[in-house]
Amino acid sequence: MRKYLFGTGLVTAISGGLTLLRSLREDAPFTWRTALGWLSWAISVALVIGAIVDVRRASKGRTIDPDSPVHGQEDKLMKDRARRKRS
Repeated sequence: MRKYLFGTGLVTAISGGLTLLRSLREDAPFTWRTALGWLSWAISVALVIGAIVDVRRASKGRTIDPDSPVHGQEDKLMKDRARRKRS
């Protein structure tokens, strides 16, 4: 669980969201640039969640899509998970 919560993608998405929230508190108007910032943040969060789901599925021995960044590393992730369970 620790590797998911402190992953660089999730930390980056959270800090980006905090920056966008801070910009809402100021008196700046909501422009198309702000809307694109929020859209970009939402896409980043969706990609982080997808990566976490793929890593979890691969470590449990389930199949994952070939376009996943962890495709081809399923055996390694399963061995790491089995080694942690024995410890």
